Amino acid sequence: MGDVAGIGPAVIARAWAGSRLLELARPFVVGDAGVLRREVSRSGAKQEVRPIREPEEAAPGAGIIPCLEVPGVDVLGVPEGEVDPRAGRASFAFLVRAIDLAMAGRVDAITTLPINKFSLHEAGVPFPGHTEILADRCGATRHAMMLYLPPGPEAPLGLGVVHATLHVALREVFPLLTVDSVLEKILLTDEAMRPLVEGGSPRIGVAGLNPHAGEGGLFGDEERTIIGPAIARARAEGVRVEGPISADTLFSRALEGAFEAVVVMYHDQGHVALKTIGFSRAVNVTLGLPIIRTSVAHGTAFDLVGRGEPSTSSLISAVSVAARLAIGKRARLREGRGEG
Repeated sequence: MGDVAGIGPAVIARAWAGSRLLELARPFVVGDAGVLRREVSRSGAKQEVRPIREPEEAAPGAGIIPCLEVPGVDVLGVPEGEVDPRAGRASFAFLVRAIDLAMAGRVDAITTLPINKFSLHEAGVPFPGHTEILADRCGATRHAMMLYLPPGPEAPLGLGVVHATLHVALREVFPLLTVDSVLEKILLTDEAMRPLVEGGSPRIGVAGLNPHAGEGGLFGDEERTIIGPAIARARAEGVRVEGPISADTLFSRALEGAFEAVVVMYHDQGHVALKTIGFSRAVNVTLGLPIIRTSVAHGTAFDLVGRGEPSTSSLISAVSVAARLAIGKRARLREGRGEG
């Protein structure tokens, strides 16, 4: 459910009212039933929010929203559209419960609604966001965030954007970039995109760090000393990868069909471009985990809570991508066992 003070509960309620969500998966909500009932009532829908204790009890339908509540979570009185430590603690508890179910193999994938970093901080949660919580809980030492835009008018082949660094200040980006760290992100991108592209062999473009990819060393040498060697090592492992490419042309080349995925060096280098191209359908995917996790690409949108009907496009896309990844994972497991 994400942050109960944010837009997430309303997005869930409105998405359930359509038919698409239930065509994609057999979903249930991990969150607070009372908050969800409020949003169902506000939307004018007729669904029954049915509390469950275990995922196996879920029997979702057009008129039923199963909601698995987490013991000890109290969000009674949390105001809408405001930072509140109770909401931060609840969103952390919801996420941890979902992760544990996925790690135990009791769900195929999890899709998350937005959390608020300030509410997490006020609650004393020692992580800045979803990605870091997931990596810690899953024990993943290799991980990355990918923004993914499924195939559509904006990007006919679809487009994945993976970040070499994520939630850090810009001054911290340079020391975090090494040949090994950039190589790791290229390999994670190749692995993640295989179920999402035709033929299973994605083409990856890698952005430079500096203007004009360093202009031959005139504006910096990271392209020559770090990014270029990482690309060469990835090619040696059979990855179809090109670069470093100036970030101001990389995305236009990708949209013209040159690449199905790109690796960028820092947060805004990727987020600004992809969200400009297709914000409403963008999906967040955490790479390198032993479980499948996707998320909406938008935030808690405190300023929009209770005002009009929020878009459900990103949630529908996120569940669709999770289902595709789960199907791909099952296929790989069957192949590993030698099954037909």
